[in-house]
Formats: sequence, structure tokens, C-alpha cells
Amino acid sequence: MSTPVHDDPLAKERSHLAASRSALRAMREDVESLDITDVTANWVNAAVLANQIEERIKALADLSETPLFFGRLDYLHAPGAEQAEGAEGERFYVGRRHVHDADGDPMVIDWRAPVSQPFYQASKKNPLDVALRRRFGYTGGDLTAYEDEHLSDPTEAATTSKLLQQEIERPRVGPMRDIVATIQPEQDEIVRAGLSGSVCVQGGPGTGKTAVGLHRVAYLLYAHRERLARTGTLVIGPNKSFLHYIEQVLPALGELTVRQATVDDLVAHVEVRGADEATAAVIKGDARMARVLRRALYSHVTLPTEGVVVVRGSRRWRVAAYELEEIVRELLARDIRYGAAREALPQRIAHAVLVQMERAGEAPDDRVQNAVARNAAVKAVVKTVWPQVDPAKLVLRLLTDADFLAEHAEGILTGEEQKAVLWVKPARSVKSAKWSPADAVLIDEAADLIERTHSLGHVVLDEAQDLSPMQYRAVGRRCTTGSATVLGDLAQGTTPWATRSWAEALAHLGKEGAVVEELTAGFRVPTDVIAYASRLLPHIAPGLTPVASIRENPGFFEVREAAEGTADVLAACRELLEREGSVGLIAADARVPELAAALGAAGVGFVGPGEETTRTTRLTLVPASLAKGLEYDYVVLDEPRAVVDGEPDERTGLRRLYVCLTRAVSGLIVTHATELPPQLR
Repeated sequence: MSTPVHDDPLAKERSHLAASRSALRAMREDVESLDITDVTANWVNAAVLANQIEERIKALADLSETPLFFGRLDYLHAPGAEQAEGAEGERFYVGRRHVHDADGDPMVIDWRAPVSQPFYQASKKNPLDVALRRRFGYTGGDLTAYEDEHLSDPTEAATTSKLLQQEIERPRVGPMRDIVATIQPEQDEIVRAGLSGSVCVQGGPGTGKTAVGLHRVAYLLYAHRERLARTGTLVIGPNKSFLHYIEQVLPALGELTVRQATVDDLVAHVEVRGADEATAAVIKGDARMARVLRRALYSHVTLPTEGVVVVRGSRRWRVAAYELEEIVRELLARDIRYGAAREALPQRIAHAVLVQMERAGEAPDDRVQNAVARNAAVKAVVKTVWPQVDPAKLVLRLLTDADFLAEHAEGILTGEEQKAVLWVKPARSVKSAKWSPADAVLIDEAADLIERTHSLGHVVLDEAQDLSPMQYRAVGRRCTTGSATVLGDLAQGTTPWATRSWAEALAHLGKEGAVVEELTAGFRVPTDVIAYASRLLPHIAPGLTPVASIRENPGFFEVREAAEGTADVLAACRELLEREGSVGLIAADARVPELAAALGAAGVGFVGPGEETTRTTRLTLVPASLAKGLEYDYVVLDEPRAVVDGEPDERTGLRRLYVCLTRAVSGLIVTHATELPPQLR
């Protein structure tokens, strides 16, 4: 005998899910049916409104395999009426976006709404007026299970949520997923931090720092949508592969307008076709280069030695050399940008002429002042005294003219440092120059000294530990009037210029007042894997707290000696491909061509990092240099010694190895034909 729907809790929840999907479909159809023919004044307004409608339609998409809601809150009292005796409690379904019925009553509440916060924060010790928290389990898009916590019942013991553990450990194929169903209390506090303040999150592997940063953007767009719509938001990642990996998270949360870029994208004033030796890159990335650039730029300003005569009709007006010098010195003392001062100079000269006109009994107005400022004689003075400077040409001269560099780096860079950054083969022009990534950052600094860089409302900077001081400055000037979320792990710094402390990094970013939060609970990396990788911490970041895995499943972990070399590596890959989920084969960059050839010869399909895996091709071949930020259910790590030896120094190599060891979510096989690094033994 079947159980009636009204007596079957799971059937009732499925019914609510079906009704919510119907309501969402109706919301989408309402938007699609909008007729804007007679509501716009011109074609520009029509195009803007049409684009907004299109974005709204996309945001209301019902993704068949994405649960519309993942939790339920039953309050003891109506929110805001906790103290009112006899107040009736309310029930809210918590999901990725708001859904309402035809009468406007909510069927699903956005996870970012204040009424949803207790889903993440409530506990037996502090129930936050929640009587029951229900979590839902899904298979694909079908609701298949639920789990209840009676938070206000003192007789019920606190238990670990099985559904929560299953969701955290669920195998994955393809790009990164959102974590709205599994956000932990300490993560939620960071996600919901206010827009006005900047936050720095130090988090070891698997602590969810990237997800926290992305969900913080989604939350801020919800809480401050109008303001951020004007000022803009930006997510900065370390490379294109990483950005491709995370690109679906925000759209899945209904946020389609957030720009994603690398630091190289931000400073792309010139085409980058070259590379620096590590020594030169470190010096070019040093914050002292900002002082060298400022000196070089303002060396173009010269104090006038002659006055200027402005002819207006039959009258001649003379501004003496000493007056012009006073104007120039005053502009220099104001410390405004070079370009702004250059634009102000003709107006200041014109003002001096107008003062003379008024003393002579004339009554000039703003039009006269603007005309004087455009006078040929005034223009000639400005061109001589405060000439235009092209930022790329300025940097080119610094890097190719030893005397020019020596003049402006004196007391800032040593002679050896100056020699290290000078180009061996000077380029003839900006276009023919083989610019390096560090050179592009210098040009960006110079461009900002001349004209102010546009500032955004909020910037998320991920894998921040790898940035140079000059790169931090490049990011910082893009949020001078906004806030930032800085994410990283000092133990994973793998560039020669990797930051030594967050205080130093935040100072270069211009966010000295940022709050530094540390995430130490590991949700993604299995216990045995993170314990093995943590053997490296005393050698690469002795001050950091090791990540403590909170997963009940210890994971799969083996270290194997590869007596048969590449054949054993392929065997490990085949073994892991028999399991459900994604598999990453990570190897030193120099080993990748050999492994790719072996995989091809063996008929094992694979893709590169950033390429989409499929149900049939679940193996990704990953160079160690691109592994940072990526995750796979299972990982085969080839030749740890080769990973270490592939870097310019042992400390950087061990940090690269630490990154590679911590990319596995469910299991790791380490294969080695050569001896393991002593730090792992």
C-alpha cells in the first residue's frame, strides 16, 4: 500500500520542488513577454533595456541538474518577532536564487538574503530561533533524500551531516562548482563581510578560499547591486586555465556581469613577446621601480627661463618667467598626476593673464580664459615646460639607455641591479620591442603616473601570494576607491618574488587596513594526503598552521616506486579512471611531452588544463606550473624530484611540489623512479 503524498515528507518536498520550477518558468516567461516598443525614448535606451532583459532571462534559467533549493529553515517565530509571545514561525526554502509564485509570495529564498543566514550559522549552541534545519540530497536534478537537525531541541544530540559530507566529497567532472549548499560558518562570515572593508584570506589547500572569494562577490552584488552596477567588479586569477576552471561558478549563482582577468590582461598596453631572467624579473617587480619611474617621468618638466607674451586684439599681455616658474613649482608641489598637471598649466597661465586684464579695467569671463589657454604662445610654453610623455616610450628609454637609468635610479638601485634590468639588445621602437610581463607592469605604473587608472567597486585577487610588489600596485590602483578580497596561501608561493607576508602584500596593494582571516579546516583534501604534503611546511612556510582535514573519509593515498617508468604511470592513470570522477596527471613541465606521447601511444584520451573534460575523457595532463588552483577527484603525481628540480631554487621547488601534492579531492598516487626529496622521506 502506497503512502499518501500528504503523509510522505519526501513526496511533499518533491511537490514543492516541482511547483518552484513551474513558478521560475512563469517568472522567465513574464520577462520574455515584455514589450518595450513604446517605453523607450530612442534606440540607445531600447538597446540598453533589451540587453538588461536578455541578462535577466539568462539569470532565470532553470538548470536541470542544479538543485533549485538545497535547504529548509523552520523558524520558531516570525523573523523580527522573536520576542512576540505566540508569534507563528515561518518556513523558508533556501536556494541559489529567489523564486516567487503568481501572488508574489516566496517559494525559494536567495541564499544571500538575511533570513537565509541561519542556514549556515545556526548550531545547537546558538540556534538563532531555528527549530529545524533540513538539508536535501539530489541525484542529478532529482530530490532523493533529506536530513533534519532539530536545533532548538535540547534532547537531540548534535551530529555530523551525512548529506553535507557527501556533497563535499561528491566526484566532479568539468569546471569548479559553487558551494552554496556547503558553506561553513567561518566561511560564511567572510562571504558576508561588508563592502566598505577589504579582507585577506590565508587558506591552505582545500580550505575553500577560492569558493569563498567568488561567493563573496555574489553576496556583495546581491547586497549592493546598484552601487556595484555603477562601479564594477573584477575577479583576478593567476592564468587562463584557472579562470576557465572557475568561470561557471558566478553564472550558476545568477551573476553574469563580473569580469574575470589575469594581471597580464590588466596591464596589456603592449604586446608581450619576451621573458626575463629571474634576477631581472625580481628587480623589475620591486616597488622601488615606482620611484625610478616617477623620477624619470618628472625629469621631463623644466623650469621656464623666459616669459610668455599673449596677444589679444591690439593688446599684449606678458607673464614673466618668475611667474611661470611659480606656477610650475606650485603644480609640482601639489603632487597631482603628470597629465592632470599638464592640462592645468595652460589654465593657470591664462588665469595670470586674466588678472592683468582685470587690473587694466577689462571684465573677462571663462570663455576668454579658455581662449587664452589655447593661444599658440601658451601652447608652446606648455610643450616646452611640461611635454607629453608616452608611458611605453618612457619605460623603453629606461631599459635601453644606461645613462638615463643611472640618473634616475641613483640611490635606489645598485649598479648591479641597473645592469641586470638593462636590455642586452636595445629595441628601435615600442612596437618592435620584445616586452616581458614585468615590463608591461612597469608601463602600467607609468601610465597611472600620467593619467589616473579607473577604480572599481570591488576586486577579488586569487592566488595573490605569487604577485610581485609592482603587480600588487597594478591591482591596487584598480580598487583605490573600492574594496578588495585577497585570497592566497603563503606556502604556495612559487615565483621568485612571492610575498613573504600578507602585511607586506597589503601595503603594496594600498589596503593596509584589511582584516586577515585564516582558514585552517580542510574540506577538499583527504586526511592522508594533506598529512603527507604537510611534511613540507617546515621547509617552505614554517610559521603557517597546517591544514586539518575535517573529512570523515581519509581518502585513497599511495606512494609507488615506478620500476617500469612511464608504463607504471600509465597503469596508475588507468586504475584511477576506473573510479568515478575526474583524474589529473601532474608532472614537471619538462616531463609533459614524454607523458603526452606515451598516453597517445597507449590510446588513453586526455585534455590539457582549461579544456573541458567529458564523461568519456576524464583525464587531464597538467604541467606542474599550471596546477595551482585546480582540483581533481584523483591525481597521479609523476616524479616529485623532477617537480622540485624544475624550479630555480629548492625552496620554490618544494613549494611547487606542495601545490601538486594537494590537488586531489579523493585520492592520490605518487609515482617515482628516482629518489624522493628528503623532506618527504
